[in-house]
Amino acid sequence: MPLAMLKLLFLVAGLYDLLIGLTFLLFGGPLLEWAAIPAPNHWGYLQFAALQLVIFGAMFLSVSRDPVGNRNLIVYGILLKVSYIGMVGYYWSKGECPLLFQPFAVIDAVMLALFLWAYLAPQPPARPNDNRV
Repeated sequence: MPLAMLKLLFLVAGLYDLLIGLTFLLFGGPLLEWAAIPAPNHWGYLQFAALQLVIFGAMFLSVSRDPVGNRNLIVYGILLKVSYIGMVGYYWSKGECPLLFQPFAVIDAVMLALFLWAYLAPQPPARPNDNRV
């Protein structure tokens, strides 16, 4: 995968997860109410998950800045996507997954495939004037 594509992929992934995380963090109550999903027994559960998405979004932005140097972080993104797809897929298959979460699982499945492609593809060679530490 060309370096420019890697940068774009992880820029989009970073902004996507940041946006979702911030949306659930700041507007989780109204969003769940709109989707007719019962509120958790403590908002900290939702807020913690939202903050994790913000953290992963920041990580993906780090990968976008230096995909070769931060290649090791792609594995954690793969694990995030596998975890979300697995949980939603399980409950979706049982008919117990609210519609709100299903599109995210489909988008994450596409991202998972792209992350795997990015991780398994031959790495572009480092340039001699690379500023990596």
